[in-house]
Amino acid sequence: MSRTEFVLATAIILFVAFCLGWFANWLLHRFTRVAAGDVAQLDKMSQELHEAEETRDQAITYLQQREAELTNQLAQTEAELRAAMDGLRDARHEAEEMRAYIDRQQAG
Repeated sequence: MSRTEFVLATAIILFVAFCLGWFANWLLHRFTRVAAGDVAQLDKMSQELHEAEETRDQAITYLQQREAELTNQLAQTEAELRAAMDGLRDARHEAEEMRAYIDRQQAG
């Protein structure tokens, strides 16, 4: 192989490599290119997602407040129930004492 043939073969190999690299780059950019409409749609979707997250956070805060209110109300209701049951127990005991007293008075 002469010097001229070697230079020519090297030039052809480098040109083919350049063409393959350029074609691969063109394909890569062709398939990964994002259209302006897609970018606008992605921006709109991200804004809607942000709004949905804010709404979710507000709903969670509201539910936590409501749960605290209901828990407090339940505790108050249970306390009132215990007080009412204690009062009813005392009233029944007093009524039994009164019946026993009346029975003793009538018997005696």
